Amino acid sequence: MSNNKETERAELHKTIWRIANDLRGSVDGWDFKSYVLGMLFYRFISENLTGYLNDLERKAGIPDFDYAALNDKEAEFGRAETVTEKGFYILPSDLFVNVRAKARHDQNLNETLSRVFKDIEGSALGSDSEDDFKGLFDDLDVNSGKLGPTVAKRNEKLVKLLDAIGDLPLSNGGGFSHNTIDLFGDAYEYLMTMYASTAGKSGGEFFTPQEVSELLARIAVVGKSEVNKVYDPACGSGSLLLKFAKVLGHGKVRQGFYGQEINLTTYNLCRINMFLHDINYEKFDIAHGDTLTDPAHWDDEPFEAIVSNPPYSIKWDGDANPLLINDPRYAPAGVLAPKSKADLAFTMHILSWLAVNGTAAIVEFPGVLYRGGAEQKIRKYLIENNYVDTVIQLPPDLFFGTTIATCIIVLKKSKHDNATLFIDASAEFIRNGNKNKLDEGHRKKILEAFTVREDVEHFAKLVPNEEIGENDYNIAVSSYVTQKDEREEIDIAALNAEIKQIVARQSELRTQIDAIVADLEGELA
Repeated sequence: MSNNKETERAELHKTIWRIANDLRGSVDGWDFKSYVLGMLFYRFISENLTGYLNDLERKAGIPDFDYAALNDKEAEFGRAETVTEKGFYILPSDLFVNVRAKARHDQNLNETLSRVFKDIEGSALGSDSEDDFKGLFDDLDVNSGKLGPTVAKRNEKLVKLLDAIGDLPLSNGGGFSHNTIDLFGDAYEYLMTMYASTAGKSGGEFFTPQEVSELLARIAVVGKSEVNKVYDPACGSGSLLLKFAKVLGHGKVRQGFYGQEINLTTYNLCRINMFLHDINYEKFDIAHGDTLTDPAHWDDEPFEAIVSNPPYSIKWDGDANPLLINDPRYAPAGVLAPKSKADLAFTMHILSWLAVNGTAAIVEFPGVLYRGGAEQKIRKYLIENNYVDTVIQLPPDLFFGTTIATCIIVLKKSKHDNATLFIDASAEFIRNGNKNKLDEGHRKKILEAFTVREDVEHFAKLVPNEEIGENDYNIAVSSYVTQKDEREEIDIAALNAEIKQIVARQSELRTQIDAIVADLEGELA
């Protein structure tokens, strides 16, 4: 990206964040995010649909066609065909641009928007896209007391929100293009990053920093120019999944993006994020629910690329649920992850969903690498069956909501050796604001070591699985990669000579001081 484009992007980001903060007033930023992100989404799908229909009609020989200027009755003729193609429909009067134009004089603006959002979701009823749109606007509550104590105050806030989102320079000179999609998607990702960084632990739970997301995606597709489909069992806002579109290119994930998310609000954010990155409804399948006990996608073929940053050491049913030990995902290890630490339950689930020719890259809490009990038994199963390809130690303080140094476990079912690669990337970071960050050089160094799969002094070590077994299946990177001793070698003889000089100089100065004191005493006498 050119410096000029980068400057424009930075200015746009500053404007977006200033607007988001100015508009929220007394509403907590974390609560207000749904209004900013939801309204951004409303504008996007309105312009996306308008651009799509305008292109169709203009190519068909109507050069001045403008869907936004059509009356609703005339627009109805294209509903069925458009829903089949786009998954939804918005009548001209309900488009963002038209609702915004009348908003200031609409005393029932909150009810107007509520109806518009219901109609957009309702347009998908009975179609293949129904599940992708159901409840999508639930978190954009235009009647919430958070917006103001009276309807008039709420509408005043909604007018300001419509105007602010509408004024953002996201539409590439009024047209709708791939550049427009990039701008909307980038703005959305930026806002989520900022909300996560200012929300503490609650924000960090749904968002993985973009540079970590990119590293995981690149690890999962090394040597491949395209994959069948990608999966994340704890997909949060979808940033990890969407990195595959950037890494491989649009259209290179042939069958689409799959995921599951337990938090309803975050599940909605993820689906919105898919649309904002031009992933059409038939190309993603995001489910709501508990992946560990009620997984979606049972009937799908295994996934060629899996990435995930599951919640660290959360509680789950474990052996309190007698059915789980016979679950085909967990049964092979002969033991369940502890009820108080579900980390390796996610790992076993991911392994079960992984294709024979696939790669999974999982961010893990460091304790899973060395803790005993059931977790040691699960590691034994993974190592003895040669499923662990690589373990990467990451730097501390990369993620929002925690400062711990996490790690990445890479799983494969078809390896070319019976060994595990350990990479110590704990020192590969720069300080950026109040967090550490993996820059492009750091990611490249890690990826190169992962790809080459050879020993690099103080950085990478390929260890036979037999040796790991002898070490009680401990897979902590520090157990195999020795850190460089940064202390300088000390020349004892030179140090002693320097000390001798200092002592002699000290004695000389003491003699001079004593002489001065004696002279002073003589003068005073």
